[in-house]
Amino acid sequence: MLEIYDTTLRDGTQRKGISLSCQDKIRIAQRLDQFGVHYIEGGWPGSNPKDIEFFERAREMDWQHAVITAFGSTCRPTVNPEDDVNIQALINSGTQVCTIFGKTWNLHVTDVLRCSLEENLRIIEQSCAYLISQGRRVIYDAEHFFDGYKADPGYALETLQAAKRGGAEILVMCDTNGGTMPWDVDQIIRTLAPKIDYPLGIHAHNDSEFGVANSIAAFRTGNVFQIQGTMNGFGERCGNANLCSVLPVLELKLNQKCLPEGHLEQLSALAHFISETANLAPDEHLPYVGKAAFAHKGGVHVAAMRRNEHSYQHIDPTLVGNQMYVIVSELSGRGNLLSKAEEYNLGENSSVEVSNVLEEIKSLESQGYSFEGAEASVALKLKRQQTGYQAPFELIDFSVNVEHRQKRGIFAEATVKVKVDGEVMHTVAEGDGPVNALDNALRKALAGHYPQIAKFHLADYKVRILDGTNGTRATTRVLIDTKNGTKNWSTVGASANIIEASWYALSDSVEYGLLQLK
Repeated sequence: MLEIYDTTLRDGTQRKGISLSCQDKIRIAQRLDQFGVHYIEGGWPGSNPKDIEFFERAREMDWQHAVITAFGSTCRPTVNPEDDVNIQALINSGTQVCTIFGKTWNLHVTDVLRCSLEENLRIIEQSCAYLISQGRRVIYDAEHFFDGYKADPGYALETLQAAKRGGAEILVMCDTNGGTMPWDVDQIIRTLAPKIDYPLGIHAHNDSEFGVANSIAAFRTGNVFQIQGTMNGFGERCGNANLCSVLPVLELKLNQKCLPEGHLEQLSALAHFISETANLAPDEHLPYVGKAAFAHKGGVHVAAMRRNEHSYQHIDPTLVGNQMYVIVSELSGRGNLLSKAEEYNLGENSSVEVSNVLEEIKSLESQGYSFEGAEASVALKLKRQQTGYQAPFELIDFSVNVEHRQKRGIFAEATVKVKVDGEVMHTVAEGDGPVNALDNALRKALAGHYPQIAKFHLADYKVRILDGTNGTRATTRVLIDTKNGTKNWSTVGASANIIEASWYALSDSVEYGLLQLK
């Protein structure tokens, strides 16, 4: 059976910008365990107190599918394993399985370890044997294996033989620098496998954008029984082989089951959970799990998709817990708008209504709008075209005043006049800035008729200058994200006046939110 070895909590945390607390690591490990990977590499207990704490807590927990493993190195040259601090830290971690790495490349042996080739073979064999004598299972990671094999195939094979003699249960070939080509991976493994005659694994890095390809190439040789990687491809430098791509390729393309039945559908949610826990925005453009993985923007594409969803999708997105997504922009056709109307349950829109909205969107995008990230504004434009639609409020006018006062500093005040159910509401409110004051004044005007507006929260406010060569006369685009409990929506406005652009986005946000409560 093919084993999936997840090293997100160790190799993945070596990515620039990631720092997980012990509690973060526990939460991620629990989700990985529920997902069904076979091994979870929790960290390097000899390197930092946080990883020591992780293993202490992990020992007290029940794990459904995964085996928690501790990572470390072979003992140091001239030192015996029983006297090596790193080896003892592995034993003290209390894990059933220890993964240790050793040197394959003679360059690393002579220039980094600074020992003889024979001494390197000793520390590999004795480190594996000692851990096993202490009741541990051992996975051996042959660091820089492919570079070492190219430099000296005979010695590379000797290092694997040493780990084999030491009792390691699987020998993992590492493309540590991430520079090996898939055809080289294939050829080397096919040449090597008969000579070593032992279970092999693959640990690929992504420095040449071949992390996933090298993992799949290794598996397809028929000699690899373990694939190591990380969720979202997190890892040192350019990252590791991305298990979010490796797993769907194995299960859906190669018919190789390696997860419990039905668990692949959890993949997108797991990928997003790990990104959020690591305080990173999910990469929308990741294959399989990214929001854009099954997003369709071109009008020709969407028209074809409406006739047959297989026309522009290589798999059913629900198989990995994702979904098809239609984008509206200046590249859209009628199909994009019809799909969006169906998505927002806006009922039947006539051909004339859709065409009118499409022309309006194309015109507005030429003026600086962008509706890709503002679907609520698109939904409103479709809704406003429907016969009998009445907006929940109508703007009469607004004004915003910003002053600097000696004792108060910056002071913003907005006045809004709107018509609601035939009644004119004229209100004034202060704010931390002009947009905040405008938001407060609008809410104050509508609160008597729509008390639900108190539940709307402005989650994000983004401003982009579109034509910087025009200086302060440049067109400004404003995107507003609004939340109401678990629901969220985005709206857009654009104008040479940032307050006017903000008003367009703000009023759309409130109007759309009120419609959702009906």
